[in-house]
Amino acid sequence: MTSPAKAASPAKAPVQRLRMGLVHAALVIYTLVAVLPVILVVMNSFKTRKAIFASPLTPPLPGTFSLNGYMTVATQGDFLSYFGNSLTVTLATLFFVLLFGAMAAFALSEYRFRLNTALGLTLALGIMVPIRLGTVAILQMMVAAGLVNTLTALILVYTAQGLPLAVFILSEFMRGVSDDLKNAGRIDGLSEYRVFFVLVLPLVRPALATVAVFTMIPIWNDLWFPLILAPGEATKTVTLGAQLFLGQYVTNWEAVLAALSLAILPILVLYALFSRQLIAGITAGAVK
Repeated sequence: MTSPAKAASPAKAPVQRLRMGLVHAALVIYTLVAVLPVILVVMNSFKTRKAIFASPLTPPLPGTFSLNGYMTVATQGDFLSYFGNSLTVTLATLFFVLLFGAMAAFALSEYRFRLNTALGLTLALGIMVPIRLGTVAILQMMVAAGLVNTLTALILVYTAQGLPLAVFILSEFMRGVSDDLKNAGRIDGLSEYRVFFVLVLPLVRPALATVAVFTMIPIWNDLWFPLILAPGEATKTVTLGAQLFLGQYVTNWEAVLAALSLAILPILVLYALFSRQLIAGITAGAVK
């Protein structure tokens, strides 16, 4: 005799398939919404200005193909310097966010002290409060310190911006690292620094990659702080450099789209490098 649970299971199968179909449809729609603007930007960067406005949704054809935008980017301004500035700021910020964030997360997850919980909640507040609310105070501090129009100002601001999220994510992962493993390392004579660098950090690499991706994309794409803290020619970033081609009366859309296409490339490369670790980190976080 079949049990009620087994008898009901064939009836549930179409419902399950319908649910999975709706989930996949939602994911496909979200992917199209996210990817199509990028495809349109890159596609139209290889077209003439007339073709951009006449048929923005069609790919470049032999009659509309043009490299004028890329030639303008190469000849006007110093885009190699802008790329170097953006890369310097992004990589330096990632280094400090990952290093200091991991060290703070290790201290919060490993040691129990009086203000442990309060300190963790204070750092978590940094995720909810946008750093741009303090733009005026930040600008005053940078002027007083003589750091305006320097890459150091951007690195400091972005490091402060990225640390709360880094500590929040990494502390959760570090709490899952086996205490027996850490205690075994201490018994073998490892210092706390070697326990941290040799035993703990390799085990939380997916979390580090997750933090790196979520930190680098807002930094690379940011226009607000470069415009306020480092607008000088020697310190311009890629995003700020693209503003060269935006005018009050005439906008060179070929060059703007070409500059944006070039700005997208490093992010795609970095994401490709970190993608496997990122997916592992997000999956582990979901399981937790």
